[in-house]
Amino acid sequence: MVSTIQKFTDSTYFTNALKITISAVIPVLVFSYLGYFDIGFTLALGAFFTYPSDIPSNLKHKVNGILVTVFIVSGVNLIINLIHPYPWFFYPLLTVLIFILSMISVYGQRANMVSFSALLSISLAFAHLHTGWEMLEYSGLILAGGLFYLLVSLIFFYIRPNRYIELQIAESIQLTSKYLKLRGDLWELNSNRKNITKKQLELQVELNTIHENIREILIRNRTNSGSSNQNRKMLIVFISLVEILELAISTSFDHNKLHQKFDDHPKVLKTYQNLAYNLASTLKKISKSIEERSQYIPKHNLINDLQKLELAISHYENDLGKTEASEGVLMLTTMLHYAEKQVEKIKILERAFTSTINLQDFKGKDKDLEKFISPQYYPLSTLIENLSFSSTVFRHSIRLTITLLAGLLIGQMLPFQNSYWIVLTIVVILRQGYGLTKQRTYERIFGTFLGILIAFGILTIIHNTTIIGCLAVISMLLGFSFTPTNYKVGTTFVTLYVIFIYGILTPNIQDVIQYRIIDTLVGATLSFLANHFLWPSWEFLNIPQHLKKSIEANKNYLKQISIFYNKKGDVSTSYRLARKHAFIEIGNLMASFQRMVQEPKSKQNKLPQVYKLTVLNHSLLSSAASLGTYIQSHKTTEASEAFNMVFDKVIENLESAIILLKEDGTELAEQTVSEELSKRFTELKNIRSEELKKSNSMNDEMYQTKMQEAQMVIEQLIWLTNLSENILKTTPLLLKS
Repeated sequence: MVSTIQKFTDSTYFTNALKITISAVIPVLVFSYLGYFDIGFTLALGAFFTYPSDIPSNLKHKVNGILVTVFIVSGVNLIINLIHPYPWFFYPLLTVLIFILSMISVYGQRANMVSFSALLSISLAFAHLHTGWEMLEYSGLILAGGLFYLLVSLIFFYIRPNRYIELQIAESIQLTSKYLKLRGDLWELNSNRKNITKKQLELQVELNTIHENIREILIRNRTNSGSSNQNRKMLIVFISLVEILELAISTSFDHNKLHQKFDDHPKVLKTYQNLAYNLASTLKKISKSIEERSQYIPKHNLINDLQKLELAISHYENDLGKTEASEGVLMLTTMLHYAEKQVEKIKILERAFTSTINLQDFKGKDKDLEKFISPQYYPLSTLIENLSFSSTVFRHSIRLTITLLAGLLIGQMLPFQNSYWIVLTIVVILRQGYGLTKQRTYERIFGTFLGILIAFGILTIIHNTTIIGCLAVISMLLGFSFTPTNYKVGTTFVTLYVIFIYGILTPNIQDVIQYRIIDTLVGATLSFLANHFLWPSWEFLNIPQHLKKSIEANKNYLKQISIFYNKKGDVSTSYRLARKHAFIEIGNLMASFQRMVQEPKSKQNKLPQVYKLTVLNHSLLSSAASLGTYIQSHKTTEASEAFNMVFDKVIENLESAIILLKEDGTELAEQTVSEELSKRFTELKNIRSEELKKSNSMNDEMYQTKMQEAQMVIEQLIWLTNLSENILKTTPLLLKS
């Protein structure tokens, strides 16, 4: 219980909630004591508007982002107050203002949060309309409140400058541990492999997001401030984590075949499964030590686990005899080599947290790191390109603008006490995706009702304003802590906070509760209807684009693998970039599929085909990564003409699928493997038998190496060809109306 509370209070979400709570409460307390509650409350609003834009990043981007937000929210508030008395001018300008502020989200996550902050400012501007000098004074106080939040945020940053990245690294290690644990679960004889694979895909989506966050901060910090020891250590850990995940994804085994082959020798598979579980357990232990800032003490001796597996393989070979056991030993040796590489990577993580880092672990891996993050620039052309109905952001901006105007008009026409709450509810709930909007609508209504019931019960018993004020601060802190991770709970606490504040300010709390329920229901209903009927962004419309990007990224990755296999040498930056983009795009495709599943059944257009293509692309990436990892870590023979012929055919299949998706046609669907390609397959398959004939002139180690390369390369090429052909055959089925 104590450790759970400690983990919660040390989390990034609690820290962020603490920042906004301090930034909002201090001005209210200080100015209330001086007899100027209104000033303190306005400063708190300025901090509240600024808070959403404070997303994790390096210091320079953090400061710039918050400053831009501060000036936008105060400027927007001033504009609303200036034009509100002139209806003929107010509504057209408000429409344009909402639309532009919604559209700036095309520039990424930070811009999206700046947009959200500005729209919050518009919503609450209607709660405090002013005239004359008061307009400037009020906007100035909002500006000051935002700057005060920036000051508090900077203080937190300098107190614990590396804590956020440590927690992100810890979470990444923990998720990677779960992924390896699932790989261990696959070795159960009657395991639900479809369900396990689904969980692995979901974990990859989460890991992609965290990896991008870590790249953004670590690499930009290194670019702007140089490479400190802490930054270098975190980079070593992060790069090793990425390699552990890629190695796991790239190394797949035919579990059914292995179970059949080793049915009479279950000990060898059980030994391997135990090793797989210990790999996951070691990562979990490292993650926990980072979170708790405690000394890392290894729980498992992974070297001993490797030796046990080697011994089990040796016993298997002795039991069956060298000749009969040769194929099984080859399979088991491949598994052993995979485990050895994982142990090697995990040992780097262990050294990073138990001793001085070894610069050899980092040698060559920091080359061209800046190319692995997206450049930060905001060209006007990006905004202009998105001004069409083909853009999801454009459709959402129009939808949001119309819904907000409708909410504002309904609030003014009907006798609502706090009509601005309708607009605020719409801003908070309405999202681009149908599934997220539906989920938020339900959770906000549930949280509001639950919060009202609890608050009403407390206010019936407690009438002391000091106690109610303390409860309001606690509710605010918990509300902001839970909102990012559990919106239902977060909304409950935010509702408690709002009602407690009104409980202090007004005696007529029943009316406040009544109108808050009505306003929330109206805003939630408008949001739900808008996302269903106003140019909805159904995911099946976006799937072809995500699919095209994923196939294209896989194609580029395969090209880099082919170049590397032919030329050998060091791994190029182009290769690493192509690999990174392939993993990111398959993550985006899987995330799109997950959103599609949340939508109404009638809008899950061609769901079986989408699922099949998602799995095919993931399998293709896994196979490509497997081949790429193998040729990086082994001394391979010269690439044959047959290898290049088959590889070119795989790339050609993917290019044909891309053309289909671009042209939305089916004229390329009917393709067959040429006679020449069939000959090349036969030629490749003969490699293994040729190696067997030459086995007398080789020592055991050389024979084993040649056999492993032949088996690995041939199997992956055959698998890549089958996958690319299936992608090409399934794509037209997706495009058919």
